[in-house]
Amino acid sequence: MKLPKEVVDFLKEQSFVIVSTLDKKSYIHNACKGIVAIKNDEIYLLDLYQKNTYENLKRNPTISITAVDELKFKGFCLKGKAKIVESKNITPEIIKDWQANISRRITNRIIKAIQGQKAHSSHPEASLPEPKYLIKMKVEEIINLTGG
Repeated sequence: MKLPKEVVDFLKEQSFVIVSTLDKKSYIHNACKGIVAIKNDEIYLLDLYQKNTYENLKRNPTISITAVDELKFKGFCLKGKAKIVESKNITPEIIKDWQANISRRITNRIIKAIQGQKAHSSHPEASLPEPKYLIKMKVEEIINLTGG
């Protein structure tokens, strides 16, 4: 499915999305993940811990991601199938994109702290582990959460 420019631009503005997978009892499992890249109409997310989301996707590739911007009253849910790409097969380009995203998040946190906005007292992104695997999502359906 071709991702509309409006959706791609919106997702690129988000600092994270909610990733939903199905656990072994077919219950929904939600986790926060950062989008690393959107290329060739596929969405790339890195998972740092290789726990529940990883196990769920190994059993069932069904995935959805949800992103909402409360201030803009805008949001999307994207549904599709995921493929797991093990860490040894993650391209240097994707790792570079991930590192740039981490740097951007730390920079934004520092700027907000300087502006007097409440922020985390440290910079948790700086101590995140290296990615364990990559989630490559092929989108099959897009739902506009604001009904537009």
